[in-house]
Amino acid sequence: MGLPKGGSVILAAVFTAFVVVVGIEAAQPPFACDLSNPSTQKFTFCRTELPIRQRAEDLVSHLTFDEKVAQLVNDAPAITRLGIPAYQWWSEALHGVADAGPGISFNGKIRAATSFPQVILTAASFDAHLWYRVGQVIGKEARAVYNGGQAIGMTFWAPNINIFRDPRWGRGQETPGEDPLVTGKYAVSFVRGVQGDSFEGGAEVIREGHLQASACCKHFTAYDLDRWNNVTRFVFDAHVTPQDLADTYQPPFQSCIQEGRASGIMCAYNRVNGVPNCADYSLLTTTARGKWGFNGYITSDCDAVAIIYENQGYAKTPEDAVADVLKAGMDVNCGSYLKNHTKSAVLQKKLPEADIDRALQNLFAIRMRLGLFSGNPSKLLFGNIGPSQVCNREHQDLALEAAQNGIVLLKNNAKLLPLQRGQNPFTLAVIGPNANSPKTLQGNYYGPPCISVSPLLALQSYVKSPTRYHPGCDSVACSSASIRDAVNTARGADYVVLIMGLDQTQEREDHDRVDLVLPGKQKSLITAVARAAKKPVVLVLFCGGPVDISFAKHDANIGSIVWAGYPGEAGGIALAQIIFGDHNPGGRLPITWYPKEFVKVPMTDMRMRADPASGYPGRTYRFYRGKKVYEFGHGLSYSTYSYQFISASRNKLQLTSTAAIKAHQKPESTKFALVSEMGSEVCEKMKFSITVGVENHGEMAGKHPVLLFLRRERVIGGSPVKQLVGFQSVSLNAGERTEMEYVLNPCEHLSKADDDGVMVMEESTHFLVVGNQEYPITIVA
Repeated sequence: MGLPKGGSVILAAVFTAFVVVVGIEAAQPPFACDLSNPSTQKFTFCRTELPIRQRAEDLVSHLTFDEKVAQLVNDAPAITRLGIPAYQWWSEALHGVADAGPGISFNGKIRAATSFPQVILTAASFDAHLWYRVGQVIGKEARAVYNGGQAIGMTFWAPNINIFRDPRWGRGQETPGEDPLVTGKYAVSFVRGVQGDSFEGGAEVIREGHLQASACCKHFTAYDLDRWNNVTRFVFDAHVTPQDLADTYQPPFQSCIQEGRASGIMCAYNRVNGVPNCADYSLLTTTARGKWGFNGYITSDCDAVAIIYENQGYAKTPEDAVADVLKAGMDVNCGSYLKNHTKSAVLQKKLPEADIDRALQNLFAIRMRLGLFSGNPSKLLFGNIGPSQVCNREHQDLALEAAQNGIVLLKNNAKLLPLQRGQNPFTLAVIGPNANSPKTLQGNYYGPPCISVSPLLALQSYVKSPTRYHPGCDSVACSSASIRDAVNTARGADYVVLIMGLDQTQEREDHDRVDLVLPGKQKSLITAVARAAKKPVVLVLFCGGPVDISFAKHDANIGSIVWAGYPGEAGGIALAQIIFGDHNPGGRLPITWYPKEFVKVPMTDMRMRADPASGYPGRTYRFYRGKKVYEFGHGLSYSTYSYQFISASRNKLQLTSTAAIKAHQKPESTKFALVSEMGSEVCEKMKFSITVGVENHGEMAGKHPVLLFLRRERVIGGSPVKQLVGFQSVSLNAGERTEMEYVLNPCEHLSKADDDGVMVMEESTHFLVVGNQEYPITIVA
């Protein structure tokens, strides 16, 4: 549903302004192999009927050594004698096409792009098809920007699929959260959408090697610390156990490569167990390309090659650093280090030219898959995507839908929300430093949005009488609070909405938080206003990472709490619709909200599993054993839902189902089988389905994520306390009931990583859990 008349007028005015801005002539996009130029016809690399790998090899064979070296950096220069234009590998599209990287500009006919919610909020919808549709729009708008001559690159360094391991991490907002299954499915859905694949994968356009745009999964691997306690990402050596690598840090990247077929990977700044990620042959070549079948290019993070020598001291000379990364399998350097030191590395015989050729073949193959070596792009597969398909109504509606379905209702005492408008005019007070700041809604890595509507403006559109407004604080840091003025603003209003939280001054790249509480005097302001208000107040939080708001959770004067993440261009509108009942909230937290005492845990401790003997509490809902402010998956609605296990195709699994599978047993352990010994055929036969009934008992239609967890009867050997094994989002009218089928693969969903990082299935009883319902599954040897 849309806003009432006032809100519609606001949106129409903003959209009209955008249309007027873009009414200028488009430029010509850069491309090679111009068929109107006879000289290009002699080049084998321009023959589109040949395999791309053969064309890429031919192109590289035409390059001089100096030309080869020049192509190894993100700002690859033109090769004029071959008709090859300059190319920029670095473009950004985390939650919308952005000018945060040098590959995109908004100074031509296209002046903006659809800005979706920051990823952490979109993930809260637990809706893989929504994630795919968001990726589709981003890929389409990226291609439109290129076709309009405003892009010198079509390789976008998104998504960020690192696990949100520590709540202080400034970049956690960029990720889908703390769960490997959710993160992996987000990666697959988003990448397929961006690159032009189907939701299920395997579309003909991808099978034929084409790309609408190129997605890049980052930051490979175990990267989730930027700057904490004088430790920076540039020098951090992440000590990670094989067990944690196998079941937490690596699975999202494996999914991104094997299922999503991502065409790019970015290796991270940090070291893992002593080895820089960008110099790790085992990681980049043995694992990504060998075991997982990666077929694409690998870029460094920006200046990640330089730090291997200059900061980490891993390499003894700049030439050693260059040789290390190219031999490991990296292809392109964001920065200038390879341009400056590759030639001397070859002259010093530290690097064979063959490694440079391999890197360049990978790079040019991607540019060819993008259609940049196939002649005039206007006559090619994606040539009809133009400015009219950027910021159109369909795309803006999707941005609104993503915000609506991600926003999480954390508390709603006495059904304070939705606010009842009724027939009589009412007064509304809006207070807080985030109330009138549309920029805050964008998070980071954003471009100019299609529309810009603050929460204050959106809320005002619902109110006939003048809205009372006060920022309450001098800024989000709230070092100075006008508590008396804010209290006077709130006193006498029928409803009070406090819009507080964080912004990019508090959490961002290269800036991790030092605590988990609201900044400055925000708590004092909230408490004072809530005490003075006529009725319990509504507290809205904009933030990416979790905040300990235990005081508000238990304060009777605070009736409702809403987490709105950083909800993008339409976030203010979505928030107003939820507060006034034009949309039924259904988002659920994709991260655990920890108490403020969690900051005693060193951010540098990468262990996921709890260690009760030392007092280490573990991390994420799968392993954390401490107190929680709000649990992973928490989220309320204006409706109530019930669940019921309807049927299961089996409730008992035989480990040794064939003679080829042996049951193993270590001292003081249960019997188990190695997943690797089962093979894909056995694993396929072991699949089973579970049918769950879901009913909406409320008076409003709603979209509801149904989360299916697994818990073990005995938590031993580092097993998760519980883990998500499936999720679906379903739309139900008031009083409607439906049934949902989940297909589980025991080799994936009922296995665990042992101490050595080997996946095993143990003899034991497991319970599938949805809501308060459980269903037992027994595994026997």
